[in-house]
Amino acid sequence: MRGVVVVVVVVVVVVVVVVVVVVVVVVVVVVVVVEVEVVVVVEVVVVVVVVVVVVVEVVVVVVVVVVVVVVVVVVIVVE
Repeated sequence: MRGVVVVVVVVVVVVVVVVVVVVVVVVVVVVVVVEVEVVVVVEVVVVVVVVVVVVVEVVVVVVVVVVVVVVVVVVIVVE
């Protein structure tokens, strides 16, 4: 059970780090290439961050539900 929890935590951390890196790269590219106003970039970043947070939360909930179901099934099968 602890192994599963560790795997879930590692996956979530990796996903969050990748998403943050992608957002930063996109913002830098947009600022350098387009030279848009900083306010617009900040608004876009805020929207992207909110969307990412929601997606990560949904993924975490789905993973937790799957883990719980698997654990329950394993317990039922073992007993």
